[in-house]
Amino acid sequence: MTAERDTREYRSGSDPRTLRDALGCFATGVTVVTCHDGSGTPVGLTANSFTALSLDPPLLLVCVAKASASAAPLAQAEQFAVNVLQTCQQPASITFSTRGEDRFGRTEWSLGEHGAPVLLDSLSVFECRRHAVHDGGDHFILVGEVIKASFEPGLDPLLYFRGSYRRLHFD
Repeated sequence: MTAERDTREYRSGSDPRTLRDALGCFATGVTVVTCHDGSGTPVGLTANSFTALSLDPPLLLVCVAKASASAAPLAQAEQFAVNVLQTCQQPASITFSTRGEDRFGRTEWSLGEHGAPVLLDSLSVFECRRHAVHDGGDHFILVGEVIKASFEPGLDPLLYFRGSYRRLHFD
């Protein structure tokens, strides 16, 4: 009897690339977070650091890079929306992650019931009131109180895993 060779590769370290690659092993959904800036112009960005925080009261959080062009408006907005993207919205994810794009000119959207921009055909949308903003290193943590949630049960989520967009595969 011969022992099978273990061909698995384990990497470890404390450098930024190893950390980024290790974090990329956690599959996430993809969101676009939207609001209006002080002049009423819609702004938004792609984010995958998003999670539920509390059911009572209904709170969620999203982490926003401080260096992003939309960071200041999102930190200051009284109302914002988190649009959870579905598989056909990969172009919107790319548009909202690219600097200099006319993000809202290239993406179908409307005003949500509570005033924040909402991307049409999203898997789900959470319209929120700003609850808190916390420091998080090179990001800030935007906590929102959900004032309206909507979803489309017939759609599949857009996923991100190991640096690539992915889709669910059902048997």
